[in-house]
Amino acid sequence: MLKKSIEDALNKQLNAELYSSYLYLSMSAYCETVPLKGFAKWLRMQAEEEKAHGMKFFDYLIEAGGTVKLVKIDAPKTEWKSVGDVFNQVYEHEKKVTALINGLMDLAIKEKDYATQNYLGWFVKEQVEEEANASEIQAQIKMMGDIVGHLFWLDHELGKRK
Repeated sequence: MLKKSIEDALNKQLNAELYSSYLYLSMSAYCETVPLKGFAKWLRMQAEEEKAHGMKFFDYLIEAGGTVKLVKIDAPKTEWKSVGDVFNQVYEHEKKVTALINGLMDLAIKEKDYATQNYLGWFVKEQVEEEANASEIQAQIKMMGDIVGHLFWLDHELGKRK
């Protein structure tokens, strides 16, 4: 059985993961209008991945004897200055999620909840990958110049994501 503090924190993270999905879906919609379809595809797939992360928290809460408490998801931003601006926000958002996951791990350690610590290990590792991917794309945009015409190669490459 989960301690209330852990259950509450996991529910909060479930909401954060679903918000991440919503945010990336909004970013994808923006990229569709630019139009940079490869960026849009990458972000849409990222939205699906974040939704899957949320469902991992959903399933763990149930499996560990907790109660899932779904709450209102805030509306994400819908307008950006450029694709570079989008990926600056992607990278900053991933750093924020990393801090949230690390905070959960700190709480699990404090509460001596070894099962939750083990469970969260996957997310700790995942966030290293998430930040690296966002940082790499952000750096490539900066190198090319955040100009739509310069971004066609990267758009094509990101569109290959499966």
